[in-house]
Amino acid sequence: MIYNYLKIAFRSLLKYRFIFFTNLFGLTVGFTCCLLIFVYILHELSFDQQHPQADRTYRVTRLFRNAETGATNLNLASVAPPFAPLLANDFKQIEQITRVLPTGSVTMRYEDKLFTERNVYFADEQFPSFFTVNMVAGDRTTGLKEPFTVMLSEDVARKYFGAADPMNKMVRFNNEQTFKVTGVYKEFPSNTHLHPSLLVSFNTLRDTLIYGERNLATNWGNNSFYTYMRLPANYDAAKLEAQFPAFLDRHVTEEGATIKASKWTQLSLQKLSDIHLHSHLDSEIEENGDIRRVYIFSAIGLFILLIACINYMNLATARSVLRAREIGIRKVVGAERRELVFQFLSESTLITWIAMILAFTLTWQLIPLLNKVSGQTLSIQALLRWEILLPIIAAPFLVGLLAGIYPALFMSSFRPVKVLKGFMKTGGANISFRQVLVTTQFAVSIMLIIATAVVYRQLKFIQEKSLGFDREHIVTMNYDGALTERYNAFRTELMANTNVKNVARSSRIPTGRLLDAQGASLERGDSLTPVSADIKYVEADQDFISTYGVKTVAGRSFSRDYGLDTASFMVNEAAVKAMGLVSNEAAVGKNFRYGGQRGKIIGIINDFHFESLHQRIIPLVLLIPQDGRFNRMSIKVAGANMPAAIAHIENTWKKFLPETPFNYTFLDERFSDLYRAEQRQGTLFTIFSCIAIVIACLGLFGLSAFAINQRIKEIGIRKVIGASVSSIVTLLSKDFLKLVIVATVIAFPVAWYAMNSWLADFAYRSTIPWWIFAGAGIIAVLIALVTISYQAIKAATANPVKSLRSE
Repeated sequence: MIYNYLKIAFRSLLKYRFIFFTNLFGLTVGFTCCLLIFVYILHELSFDQQHPQADRTYRVTRLFRNAETGATNLNLASVAPPFAPLLANDFKQIEQITRVLPTGSVTMRYEDKLFTERNVYFADEQFPSFFTVNMVAGDRTTGLKEPFTVMLSEDVARKYFGAADPMNKMVRFNNEQTFKVTGVYKEFPSNTHLHPSLLVSFNTLRDTLIYGERNLATNWGNNSFYTYMRLPANYDAAKLEAQFPAFLDRHVTEEGATIKASKWTQLSLQKLSDIHLHSHLDSEIEENGDIRRVYIFSAIGLFILLIACINYMNLATARSVLRAREIGIRKVVGAERRELVFQFLSESTLITWIAMILAFTLTWQLIPLLNKVSGQTLSIQALLRWEILLPIIAAPFLVGLLAGIYPALFMSSFRPVKVLKGFMKTGGANISFRQVLVTTQFAVSIMLIIATAVVYRQLKFIQEKSLGFDREHIVTMNYDGALTERYNAFRTELMANTNVKNVARSSRIPTGRLLDAQGASLERGDSLTPVSADIKYVEADQDFISTYGVKTVAGRSFSRDYGLDTASFMVNEAAVKAMGLVSNEAAVGKNFRYGGQRGKIIGIINDFHFESLHQRIIPLVLLIPQDGRFNRMSIKVAGANMPAAIAHIENTWKKFLPETPFNYTFLDERFSDLYRAEQRQGTLFTIFSCIAIVIACLGLFGLSAFAINQRIKEIGIRKVIGASVSSIVTLLSKDFLKLVIVATVIAFPVAWYAMNSWLADFAYRSTIPWWIFAGAGIIAVLIALVTISYQAIKAATANPVKSLRSE
């Protein structure tokens, strides 16, 4: 019986090839989109799941708040070094605890080869066992026990040593310390929130020249240590968190402090598997994903599949006119309605199965392209697990049932007497249902068009918005402390070339986060009064303001004419307002203390966007460090001859720092990287919008074909009595255009709400103008008109004699 159903189904599909291939195209595209998005979702949801006992592994985070107002100043993904041993000592329910310290960019040397590594971590000896690091050579339990030992990833080991055995080889670290290689491990998988290239023994930090035992035990201000713990099975982490305030009050003390630590700082536990999609704290170890993007693309995938299913319904019912006599004859010879329903469902299931096979093949071929567009490292292997593969295998049956049930019930309800006499008509309710389906298709398509336009408008807004400084033609690089004593000579040689306009040093550069803060006090009356506002700081030299073109709106800028100028401060306009001063001019000359540094406010700078446009401009103070230590260097170059400028900078760098590799980036590229996720999202929205529109047009094509075939004799009569082709085309088109207009009415408020929510992530954002909605509606109407016109013109130009011959 089943074989007979499938055989008839196959013959029927081949008989109506155009409708078959149209349906197959729509379902294949729908399944392909769903599978590609499913691969992405599986990848995002799999982050850190491969680690042992991931469900009971937590990261310790730290929040800082204003003790007076309770406002959050900073919410860090990392904590201070004393916390790990103290937590392990005070809470016996903690089974294991480990910590790592990222080091930033490091110069590594082996023999005469130099390398720059950016993913270098000091890791304690428990770290490789805690995360079950996959060892290629060495012992994960003892590899990091001794100080001045290092474990390398397989790629790094191959880069340094080629085919030679790396074990017990000696490598040089920043041309200062020598480390012994005690292990080689496989790279961490892509779906984890950290990817160390080198793991350096944490015990090395106990050396006084590097960090020091005392600092590890007492430094509460350096919150750069990522700390992880594992709790017992079924243990409620909230119970442990409830004990943290008392723990903080016991251990975190400051000389002369009268406020308990729990009033201004807080520890929390964050589940390891929640970090990638749910954590957007300050100082994340790497850029995380976003659960909202998972929801958005899940919805898009389901919408596109829904549109494809609606197409099948519409095209199948359109084909019903052609199959009316077949159904009538089969009923006359004894076929029951149940058998006809099974027959039509077998056709829909067969086509969905063929579509799924084609979609799986296309997914395999398109994943590399998706990786390029999305910046992910997705693999078809994600779909080849039994717990995933079985639902995929079952999907064609479910989709075939959902897509085929309405056409099956509709066509099996034909009365044989009427259809064999040529009087087969469909009820108004049936037409209304198909109209609802097409309206739904276009509503979804219009929403995607609007979403795409809003995303690109925001990206354009970001690119064109004035940031309050000049970001063009600025080369940035790490500042090497070895330059400090010879910096003036280095700068003079750089400036000797006309292609170099200025050189500056700072602790951070624009595009970075403003996370550093110390207590501030301002002159009020005859004394310095603590400032309640949170003011971040950047250490900068005398050339920072001029290099970046930041405007001094009151007072003066840092200047070499005033020597080191370390007793001077510059604040931005936001800081002036936060300190309650009446004007910029009123702030100039005020005595000011920041941290341990005291002096006067000499100038006010304009509010410029140091961070991305996701963050609001916050109070900021610039100061010149007394120890002369910086982290970053910025070089302003002429845009006319960029290659010559870079070549001169490189030659000068190599002259002064022959042991350090030359690496640089352009500031404008760093700004582009800040909005990389939005750019990719815009690209994917464009692709999926086009796909949705194409599939929706197929559905409209099916409905128009069905409706026009139902009115073929009416058209013939109208032509006989003198109706023109244009009037007939207008008559046939207007009903369908009404559906598109209804779709726009439905889509506009939904799209407005969704995109307003998306824009809320930006502190500075564009508006959603009316013309985006109007444009999306006009595009939808034009596309619908083109789609309908083919069928309408074909019917209007047909010979009326043929359509009226049976009357």
